[in-house]
Amino acid sequence: MTEILLIRHGETDWNTERRLQGHLDVALNAEGVRQAQALGQALRGEALDAIFSSDLSRARQTAEAIAAGRGVPVQIESGLRERCYGAFEGLRHDDIRQRYPEAYAAWQARELDARMPPGERSGETLREFSARAVGALVGLVVARQWRRIAVVSHGGVLDCICREARGLGWEMPRDFDIRNASINRLHWNGTALQVVEWGDIAHLRQEALDEVDRT
Repeated sequence: MTEILLIRHGETDWNTERRLQGHLDVALNAEGVRQAQALGQALRGEALDAIFSSDLSRARQTAEAIAAGRGVPVQIESGLRERCYGAFEGLRHDDIRQRYPEAYAAWQARELDARMPPGERSGETLREFSARAVGALVGLVVARQWRRIAVVSHGGVLDCICREARGLGWEMPRDFDIRNASINRLHWNGTALQVVEWGDIAHLRQEALDEVDRT
């Protein structure tokens, strides 16, 4: 049995603006740095065999806060990247709806094989993205018999993995939150993922963040 602490990166300015990041490399904002530090403090008492992160800065910064003082390196796994959104990347949701109304509607409807208009990069379909995201996590846990690992990734990746673990199809509305710097606990039993606890943000209470400011 492997326990997985699945974590979304801390806040970025683009999160607050509802601007789509995708494969664009956006760093944490000041609040995101505070969240990451509070997360690292909250997990200080939990032994981790390994820490994995997407290769994008916002995830790496969050993972590095967890790794601080542990002597456990952050291992980069590009398969944990956010979905590539093609021409949508860098745009706010309202802008996407106005510029690409049909593609926006297909995206919001979670059509499995719809592809965004190409931009600097070619976008991934939801089917392609989900297979990559789930495959990346499963690949990590089958590689070795870890006891407990932390995996820092992105909102879209967490959505894919939670649905896989719960057997929740894409036709179903999302009934779970995916919060910045939240702790989500899953088990891998050798054949399948299981959600144990989802959406823990107790470490992000104001008093915890205030404590970060004092250190």
